[in-house]
Amino acid sequence: MAAAPVWSVDPRTGKQREQVAVEATAQEVDATVRAAHDARGALADRTVRAAFLRTAADKLQTAKDQLVEAADAETALGPVRLTGELARTSYQLRAFADIVDEGAFLDVVINHPDDTATPPIPDLRRYKVPLGVVAVYSASNFPFAFSVAGGDTASALAAGNPVVVKSHPDHPGLSELVAAVLRRAAAEHGIPESVLGLVHGFEAGIELIKHPLVAAAGFTGSIRGGRALFDAAAARPVPIPFHGELGSLNPVVITEAAAAERAEAIGTGLAGSMTLGVGQFCVKPGLVLVPSGAAGDGLVKSLTDAVSDTDAGVLLDHRMRDNFIAGVAERAGLADVETPVTPGSGGDHTVSAGFLTVPADKLTAEGEHDLLLEECFGPVTVVARYDDDAQARAVLSRLPGNLTATVHLSTEETEGKGRGTEILAELTPLAGRVLVNGWPTGVAVAAAQHHGGPYPATTSTSTSVGGTAIERWMRPVVYQTTPEALLPVELRDDNPLGLPRRFNGQLER
Repeated sequence: MAAAPVWSVDPRTGKQREQVAVEATAQEVDATVRAAHDARGALADRTVRAAFLRTAADKLQTAKDQLVEAADAETALGPVRLTGELARTSYQLRAFADIVDEGAFLDVVINHPDDTATPPIPDLRRYKVPLGVVAVYSASNFPFAFSVAGGDTASALAAGNPVVVKSHPDHPGLSELVAAVLRRAAAEHGIPESVLGLVHGFEAGIELIKHPLVAAAGFTGSIRGGRALFDAAAARPVPIPFHGELGSLNPVVITEAAAAERAEAIGTGLAGSMTLGVGQFCVKPGLVLVPSGAAGDGLVKSLTDAVSDTDAGVLLDHRMRDNFIAGVAERAGLADVETPVTPGSGGDHTVSAGFLTVPADKLTAEGEHDLLLEECFGPVTVVARYDDDAQARAVLSRLPGNLTATVHLSTEETEGKGRGTEILAELTPLAGRVLVNGWPTGVAVAAAQHHGGPYPATTSTSTSVGGTAIERWMRPVVYQTTPEALLPVELRDDNPLGLPRRFNGQLER
């Protein structure tokens, strides 16, 4: 049977633009993974590895015009957004190069023998090594930052692992272009181009997670797709780590005092956050607890005005558009749900932003309104009007894990008065990032960042953004009573590489 062609599709029209590749067969996936596995030794030198990452960042910026044009043709996200995302992607590669140079990610710990300890301590030397070939499943909504050269790939390469990317069907042409850029960067440093593999097709993605030489996987996408791959990773004869980002409601709590103090500003800010990128951000606020009464009414009016002024937009593909239209219609049809601004179709190829309101008591017990507690991808949010703090707590207690959770407090509440501290305590178990008086859209690439959360937000406790994302792709190894001449250079007493380490209990920098 002939391999199926892979087409670039214009989301603005739904029409095929050009054939850019063919779907990979099982044999081609096998060859790609084996070639990546054979290339792993070329990443052993940290100096070469860091230089490769910096060259990749430079080459992405050099090819900016071509890449942004290709990305916009396949995603309709717009040149301004895509130019910024490409810059973020290049910055991320350089940031991981700095981490590789520094070496602290190796977590070197050395203990000399101590016969006085109970039990006695032998000579022990611990550090972390790469896992092996990492499979990366690209996301639809970030064609640069969570795709071929995105955070999973950058952190895996930084850890010393070859990568095989399963492209997202929404931007296959861009995926080919970015992969070519990274391969050219690798070649400049004597690294085989096969250190970055790329495959297309649904079946290829299944073959990839099952391949015995794949040592770990990273995924960003839907709960359904991510859970299927997660289960497949666990069902292998040798299970592997699967770091998946699956879905998030990102709840927001507005206190009565905050709504009374700045209803208009909060309503406008919420509108901007929930419609940013046509509502296609994984950290879009999808459930907002707003107090009943006059203060909450003012906030809802502000939100209504701002969302009404939002232009219709194009989603990443027509399947998502159809799911959005069907999803909001089903939610709007529930009892006691109102639509101050009706979300839905904005035209043949666009969608209109909107929001739903519902009494919070409809969400405090299991029932048909549980649908409102599920993520709806696109420019929509649910405003739940609560009568008292107990009702708000009851809704929060029923939420699954999230990437983010936000609270808006009054000036007085931020100074420790009122329920601010209690609300933070209620939100912390729900999410990996807790915000006060801000909006969750926008995930800074920083050392202290955590982009993850309790299931189903993610399938592990790790982050996919920030420097500590590198930890996902390594495992610790301890050498015991090993002669100095046989030790890896990173673990020798004289520390010829000048690595940060803990030496006999003392932290050395």
